[in-house]
Amino acid sequence: MNSTETTDVKLAEPHLEQVLASAGIGVEYTRAERNTLYYRDEEGTEIPVLDLVGGFGSLILGHNHPDLVAHAKDLLDAGTPIHAQFSPHPHANRAALELNRIVHRETGTEEPYFAVFANSGAEAVEAALKHAEFDRGLRLAELRDELAAHRVAARAAVAAGENVAASAYAAAGVAPEAGFEGLIEAVERENARRLARSPLFLAPEGAFHGKLVGSVQLTHNEAFRLPFGSLAAQARFVPVDQPGVLGKIVREEGAVVLDVVTRDGEVGVVERPFPLFCAFLIEPIQGEGGIRVISEAFAQEVRTLCREIACPVVVDEIQSGMGRSGAFLASSLIGLRGDYYTLAKSLGGGIAKTSVTLIREGCYRQDFELVHSSTFAKDGFSSQIALRTLQLLEADDGRAYRTAREVGGKLLTMLEEVRSDFPDVIKDVRGKGLMLGVEFHDQVRAASPDLRAVAESGFLGYVIAGHLLNAHRIRVFPTGSSVNTLRIEPSIHLSDEEIEQLRTALRAVGSLLRDQDVQRLVGAG
Repeated sequence: MNSTETTDVKLAEPHLEQVLASAGIGVEYTRAERNTLYYRDEEGTEIPVLDLVGGFGSLILGHNHPDLVAHAKDLLDAGTPIHAQFSPHPHANRAALELNRIVHRETGTEEPYFAVFANSGAEAVEAALKHAEFDRGLRLAELRDELAAHRVAARAAVAAGENVAASAYAAAGVAPEAGFEGLIEAVERENARRLARSPLFLAPEGAFHGKLVGSVQLTHNEAFRLPFGSLAAQARFVPVDQPGVLGKIVREEGAVVLDVVTRDGEVGVVERPFPLFCAFLIEPIQGEGGIRVISEAFAQEVRTLCREIACPVVVDEIQSGMGRSGAFLASSLIGLRGDYYTLAKSLGGGIAKTSVTLIREGCYRQDFELVHSSTFAKDGFSSQIALRTLQLLEADDGRAYRTAREVGGKLLTMLEEVRSDFPDVIKDVRGKGLMLGVEFHDQVRAASPDLRAVAESGFLGYVIAGHLLNAHRIRVFPTGSSVNTLRIEPSIHLSDEEIEQLRTALRAVGSLLRDQDVQRLVGAG
């Protein structure tokens, strides 16, 4: 294969490229700024496209923000070290300090959060999962030591003449004739069985936390999760806004061990909880699940019960954080407090690939730093880009957050107006700030057989996206687990004219779907 042939050969995920082309969205973009991507047509003319995908939430400041581009150039021109692993990283520390300052302001807490940096959102989730299991393992070891010490003390008490309660034998599942040593053996055997259980993670139905080996297990969509179900710890998915269901799941799992104790001059056996649940992962706004905002009531239920069972709460702000909701943390809007926070996407300002896991001091295990690492994390370039991004968001007393609220409010109002005009086409509009979703009614019962076929294939959202791109020069995509919901995640620079451009386009789509004009829907107009 020579160099002249390589442009015609597709080796970089060619099947995906074919899928994009079939939906009419397989466009190669050559330039980007603010909310606009550009491609060249067959004559070489540059064509602008309004980008409302926004890097799946990575572009809160827009494409190629001039301040960040200039800063990146300065860093590279200065020869900033990219690879200086196993050395101090002062720029990463400055970014961690700034993150702490912002988190403290929004949550009202003063407890430090230690930062573990990575390269992507899924890696930040993986770090959170690993740390939570590392912590759980250490707590489990402490519990084993305590149980063993209690058995030693009980033996000494029995040898000194203390009685063994009849209920102790029943609790251990042996007859009194087995004697005290038989009771001890039964307790040790039963505890070994119970303590060998794999850790269990909790997450809401509709959750998405990435597609790596661990994070995909916390993704509710079976198409993403089930092919890899044997590779990592499993999760229980909790229905959202069904009071009491989470507590029922915890009780069903029965995570207790047997403890031989001496009380009031008598040896007995009691049940003690042990840390089976490794972590509860939750997105304050579910992205891939269809842009669904978690309620304050559910957030409070999660936090209360997790505190009772000593299960850390991991708040996934990878897509919803960095100001997209109108606050730095979307979780702060619903009163949700995390033991861990994961941030990525816009943390790199649309320039660098970086992410972070923030871990509350009360949960943090410093030895984790010796067993977990990432070659590209904490480098001087991405850390300084992240810090500048935070500074831009915080400038002028958080003007970026106010802008996200104001522009998002205008956008939401427009979307609701379109929905009110096409209630038979648009099912729902929801979200916060600049993280919005437009859900279309399913068309599996449409009168048009062609439209029914599109809907039955699960491709309706992609066909709508293809039409918006080719007929209206607007780029949107459906969410991964709610394929009839279009995500809208522009930057804070979205203009009134761009909002009106989207209004016109959605009204046109509404008319085509109402008329069931599939030919024009799959065409360019």
